[in-house]
Amino acid sequence: MKKLIWIFFPLMSTIAFAQKADDLTKFGKVITANGLKEKLSILASADMEGRETASPGQKRAAAYIENEFKRMGLQPGNGDSYQQVYPVYQDALTQKQLVVNGKSMEWDKDFNFSMQTIASGNFNYSSIVFAGYGIVDSAKGIDDYANLDVKGKLVVVVEGSSAGIPTMGAGGSRAFGANPASPAAKMRVASGKGAIGLLVVSADFPKKVATQVKGGMYLKKNDAPGFLMVNISTTVASALVGSSSTLSIADIAATTKGAYNAGLHIVATKTTENLESSNVIAILPGTDKKDEYLFLTGHYDHLGKKGDVIWYGADDDGSGTVGVMQMAEAFAAAAKKGKYPRRTIVFMTVSGEEKGLWGSQYYAEHPIYPLDKTTADLNTDMIGRVDTERMTADSLNYIYVIGHDKLSSDLPIINEAANKNSSNLVLDYKFDDPNDKNRIYYRSDHYNFAKMGVPILFFYDGMLLADYHKPTDTVDKINFELMQKRTLMVFHTACEIANRDAMLKRDIPLTMPAR
Repeated sequence: MKKLIWIFFPLMSTIAFAQKADDLTKFGKVITANGLKEKLSILASADMEGRETASPGQKRAAAYIENEFKRMGLQPGNGDSYQQVYPVYQDALTQKQLVVNGKSMEWDKDFNFSMQTIASGNFNYSSIVFAGYGIVDSAKGIDDYANLDVKGKLVVVVEGSSAGIPTMGAGGSRAFGANPASPAAKMRVASGKGAIGLLVVSADFPKKVATQVKGGMYLKKNDAPGFLMVNISTTVASALVGSSSTLSIADIAATTKGAYNAGLHIVATKTTENLESSNVIAILPGTDKKDEYLFLTGHYDHLGKKGDVIWYGADDDGSGTVGVMQMAEAFAAAAKKGKYPRRTIVFMTVSGEEKGLWGSQYYAEHPIYPLDKTTADLNTDMIGRVDTERMTADSLNYIYVIGHDKLSSDLPIINEAANKNSSNLVLDYKFDDPNDKNRIYYRSDHYNFAKMGVPILFFYDGMLLADYHKPTDTVDKINFELMQKRTLMVFHTACEIANRDAMLKRDIPLTMPAR
């Protein structure tokens, strides 16, 4: 008899925990369309001013989410704090001067600096090389640097091209960087040839709109000066070649190629403001596997406010954030009835996603919980709308699932079963195609977990057109009934992952596709 008791005890324990997992899913009834709408109407309201990272609106949003987690009875996720604060930096140009052969030029009439590359200091240059349009394109047989030595010198090039190459392509930033006539490509070529900076002659002077003297925010401080990039007028270019009259753009491109000795003096003072942003983190401790973790994530930041115009970000990603909050509400309701998950659930809403996945990057580099004990991250980023390009009958009953065939073979089995037992949505895997031109797998916060080896699933509505990244992404456009079904399905998936005996297998290497 004693042997039989010891033989069956593990089996009885497993059955008990399986029943507990079933008990947890019953609390999915807490996830309602009204509950989602109530939270989103606050998070995506005008009071939050678009929730731009490191802005007062973002901090108000963080405080709201924190207070909701406290109200639910969840524990703080970062020691005794509900927030993981991280530094953000922003530069401001307080002094700017450009002098050619003793003559001072005017800001926005004759020149402006690239905030990303200008460094504070007084700089004097005398060796200057004009390189036409500054294009090197072997496919078209173009080399504007032929017979020019630019090492250690400033290079002057004219914007655009005379060879039928458009300045910018229709392919967005990647095409922009690859296009040999783009400023980025010209800078890359000049730098590769050893130049110390690039002056781009532009017809867009004097400026009709004042150039911002406050730069964009960035995550990691770098005090080293970059490759100098300055935009100059034809007046400045003409002075550099010693012309007493102002040359045209065409004349500068066609007749000035070669080396010149000229006195160019640049003065810049750039100050750096130290800002802060934060991830909001709460936990529900587990039972027998409390030292293993399941993350539910969404980003609560958006694009902020410009003048009187607010980018509300109701779908992107107010919807995913309140999805996390509503799942937290359901798990907290279960806990109040004595029903706990086996693993600890970490509810993390991050900021900085729109700036480049900053919040999740900071977490991955400064993890609070061991990443090797993190079984999975379920990320919700945009779950409240219908893909305007989806022309099928299931448009009101689908979700795009990204990551199902990566990192862990357990993922699709668990998620598909959870979906069948809950919302029975159409699970569309089209964005897991290795040839996905949108590269969706790499564009939200789950990726900072994935690249550390943590299995992920990313749930997404596919809305890349319509109101994407526009001020019109507002609460009234959200389909809350569909959003509820999607959130419920993620909740069921979370319940299963949190309560299964083993952590998810990590049996599929993550490979990066060629760009």
